[in-house]
Amino acid sequence: MAAEQTAAMRIIIHAGFHKTGTTTVQKTLRANREGLRPHCRIILRPGMVALCEAARAYSVSRSQTDLALIQYEAAALADGWAARGKDIVISSEDLAGHMPGRRGLTSYDATPRIMKALVQAFAAAAPDAQQVLYFTTRAAAPWLRSCYVQHLRATRITQDADEYAADMAGSANLDQIVAQVAGVVPDIQVIAQPLEACNTPLGPLGPLLDILHIDTSTLTPRPPDNTAPPQGKIDAMLALNRSALSDADWRVAKDTLKREDF
Repeated sequence: MAAEQTAAMRIIIHAGFHKTGTTTVQKTLRANREGLRPHCRIILRPGMVALCEAARAYSVSRSQTDLALIQYEAAALADGWAARGKDIVISSEDLAGHMPGRRGLTSYDATPRIMKALVQAFAAAAPDAQQVLYFTTRAAAPWLRSCYVQHLRATRITQDADEYAADMAGSANLDQIVAQVAGVVPDIQVIAQPLEACNTPLGPLGPLLDILHIDTSTLTPRPPDNTAPPQGKIDAMLALNRSALSDADWRVAKDTLKREDF
């Protein structure tokens, strides 16, 4: 009688993009970690800080040294995976590099090379594993608006929303980046999941867990995170950014504003 074949372990890499429901995915994974433990191992940013920082560094520098560091950190992260044989779910938007608009970046054009480095390192550590690259995407207009608000919160950007959207319109073609990723890793399944099509209680996490054939009916959903502030707060943040306050005073005022109700 032939021996029963054991299914190959699967590595699901949710690498972004920023402002596409990633925080909700990660918080839902964290909240349901115990329920998911029999099915998969979950690795979020706190469990792979060095790898995320290497990816962000490469997105700015494009140096071979930083690309090699991505492979080194990915190999270190994957050490022992093959021996355990358990499915892996990895989620951090920082694996795609810095968000466009930071550090002078105008797109995710470094992401394909980062993904190729990750895939190669994981394949070396677990050669029999099935890898899947899973990207959440979003329509251009709401994505640009969400990125703008994030920059407004975290930096001293002085453009208004329309000016930002006009300048950064080229960064919003997330499907094009996913297609470029698929082109550099032709043997790997690459999935683009539009946020607008995630009409399940678990949002964009639902289709991800479907890849692993996990029954999600017993999992606890979370409401969407990082929802947009009211327009009054957005206007107040922009006014602060345009003010003559010193950077130190600006940071204090911004922190105070974040806590205020509008």
